[in-house]
Amino acid sequence: MNNTSEAACAPSLADTGRDIAPAADSVANLREAILRRLTYSVGKNQASASEYDWYLAVVYATRDRIVEGWMASTNAAYVHGPKRVYYLSLEFLIGRLLGDALNNLGLTETMRAATRELGVDLERLRTLEPDAALGNGGLGRLAACFMESMATLSIAAHGYGIRYDHGLFRQVLKDGWQQEYPEDWLALGNPWEFKRPEVCYRIGFGGAVEALTSPDGATRYAWKPAEYVEAIAYDTPVVGWRGAHVNTLRLWSARACDPLQLDVFNAGDYVGAVADKMRAEAISKVLYPSDETPAGQELRLRQEYFFASASLQDALRRHLKQYQEVRSLAEHVAIQLNDTHPAISVAELMRLLVDVHGIAWEEAWKITQGTISYTNHTLLPEALESWPVPLLERMLPRQMQIIYLINALHLDSVRKSGHTDARLIAAVSMIDEHAGRRVRMGHLAFIGSHKVNGVSALHSKLLKQTVFRDLGTLYPDRIVNKTNGITFRRWLFEANPGLTRLLADTAGEGIYDDPMALRKIAPYASDAAFVGEFAAVKRQNKVALAKIILDRCHVKVDPDVLFDVQIKRVHEYKRQLLNILETVALYDAIRAQPYLDWVPRVKIFAGKAAASYHHAKLIIKLANDVANVINNDPTVRGMLKVAYLPNYNVSLAESIIPASDLSEQISTAGMEASGTGNMKLALNGALTIGTLDGANVEIKQHVGDENIFIFGMTAEQVAQRRGRGIDMRETIARSPALREVLDAIGSGVFSPDDPGRYAGLVDILTHHDHFLVCEDFDAYYACQREVAAKWLDRAAWWKASILNTAGMGWFSSDRTIAEYADEIWKTQAQKKE
Repeated sequence: MNNTSEAACAPSLADTGRDIAPAADSVANLREAILRRLTYSVGKNQASASEYDWYLAVVYATRDRIVEGWMASTNAAYVHGPKRVYYLSLEFLIGRLLGDALNNLGLTETMRAATRELGVDLERLRTLEPDAALGNGGLGRLAACFMESMATLSIAAHGYGIRYDHGLFRQVLKDGWQQEYPEDWLALGNPWEFKRPEVCYRIGFGGAVEALTSPDGATRYAWKPAEYVEAIAYDTPVVGWRGAHVNTLRLWSARACDPLQLDVFNAGDYVGAVADKMRAEAISKVLYPSDETPAGQELRLRQEYFFASASLQDALRRHLKQYQEVRSLAEHVAIQLNDTHPAISVAELMRLLVDVHGIAWEEAWKITQGTISYTNHTLLPEALESWPVPLLERMLPRQMQIIYLINALHLDSVRKSGHTDARLIAAVSMIDEHAGRRVRMGHLAFIGSHKVNGVSALHSKLLKQTVFRDLGTLYPDRIVNKTNGITFRRWLFEANPGLTRLLADTAGEGIYDDPMALRKIAPYASDAAFVGEFAAVKRQNKVALAKIILDRCHVKVDPDVLFDVQIKRVHEYKRQLLNILETVALYDAIRAQPYLDWVPRVKIFAGKAAASYHHAKLIIKLANDVANVINNDPTVRGMLKVAYLPNYNVSLAESIIPASDLSEQISTAGMEASGTGNMKLALNGALTIGTLDGANVEIKQHVGDENIFIFGMTAEQVAQRRGRGIDMRETIARSPALREVLDAIGSGVFSPDDPGRYAGLVDILTHHDHFLVCEDFDAYYACQREVAAKWLDRAAWWKASILNTAGMGWFSSDRTIAEYADEIWKTQAQKKE
């Protein structure tokens, strides 16, 4: 079922209903194309068409203009044979695609005019598209940016992930508490995707391994799984800038081999008859199911192996079709593991090469290492996945055998090189023996890769000093840095068209193709006319966001006040809690000293906490409790308001980011690998307040020390402070403002319905403050007063804002991908016909 040509995967032009080439597209052509699609694909006429019918017709008409380029790009890869890149990621936070596709095709205004002639509002249609809920945060959004940049740079690439039925949950705030509901993004289907039922792979689980002796006396191993699940491919075309190249995002959906046990059904057990189907389909049901239970852990492992195995089988099938043998795999294929989720790929590729294709172990290992590289995204030990050995032995017995052998040969090599220290041997082993035997997936990915990269200069440095210190000593050339980037097409051109037009008018059309051309606006940072236009665009964006805040939070905010924004996944190391404590301190100060010249501001929060992360969910509740008190206190006189926007996603980010004045990047130094929200916000003219963490360090270098607000401990100081202990009683005693804030929160001032609600949280901050919220509080509070002082100097603020935008060109994901291609993947742009 799976030996299909790539070109055959895309429909023919006759099937699409497309009758014009992109160069010939006009308003009339697009209008006619929409009507054809409305009639022949949606099955409606103009009189009976609903808004969603029109949306579908517009999507189909847009998709038609991508398909020909998709087929041309696919065919060129077979003709010219460039090295292919396979990007394996458990998350692809792609967001809405209509605006992205129209923007990259250069058809936005033409389509807007065509729909207007049909009596339809394009902007309204764009809001009908659900966000593809295929990611949690920065990891998934980075993967989406990278896919678009690979297409823009004409790198022959496939993204591989899971087609989650529900993806990440939909967040609802009920009385301030996060509630999780299914994000049913596929309820009405997905018009962007092409189902490929002929691309189907059987994925095994459980069973046993048999040792077989061949006629020459050699032993080979055959895995006999007890259970099989089918992986069905769904393809979404990813169009690059100006439509010059189109790549494929291939997502796998799980399906039972036998959807119904007919004998069980006929016996009257109707639920039991579909039990296997439910078990199989659970694999692609939900992103990040809770792993608090053994069943949840097993499901997560099943997800990771399912998509890794299907992707590797697909990559090998494509390679064999083109080159007829697997020994040249490393020469023609680069596989990038996005974090440890696909790390099982190391063992699975070895299994496929050795057991299925008959390659000798030593050669297979050389091929595997030469093909795979690994991106690390975290220094948090709990985020570096590890799996209990008994679980792996039960679920993936052959892969566990292979992991044992990889580890044994690895440790033999370490000893032969003269490293016999027991501590070092234990530290570099893939098997952690400390708290029940577990497989360290980060170690597996590291040892099985030819390159391992961090995602900012600081993060890569800390990788060598912390989590991979010992492995880095053994393999000193393996860790490299690739600082993350963002796609300006989405986060500037599409999200902020008003600013884009101003920048293009000032710096020239070159900004559309060369992000570094943004530097040309720097001389205008003090030009009164340009500053006025820049400020007017920002205010327009703030007016739009104020409407969203009123609609979703029922909080009325003034667009002329400072919009202080923290939007990201809720986690203790990201320190939303520090922001909340400063908000309470500011609230107290405003009431105590009403005669001072306070800068009016609105604190804007958005972000989800993992469903099982109870402490993070308590922080969300605290933010909403604080908001409730402050927003309803007349003595504040509008100087301070707080809004927590629910269900943060890509589309909401596209509204918040262009309207932001201040970007909160306040993680505990040394704990944020990179961040990409910091880049998006700075690109749109927000000033950063942050620690010297992740890519903040490099942003500071590019925008200038005077145009960013840095506070708090460095990563080295954090390590030293933790070395002295994390009891904060002395720190709190030295800070009257912090002491009053903690007393108020702990005593129930913000939770009169449950005075003890936050007592435990205050106790943790007092005695076990691992994330050093208290230690950095005074520095953060003082830095916020510097922010306020600069805000009052309007010329200085706008100069810094403009210079932030001017200095962000280096943070394009095109630059990042070019570095991957040149230094890790050893590939280059695909030749054009």
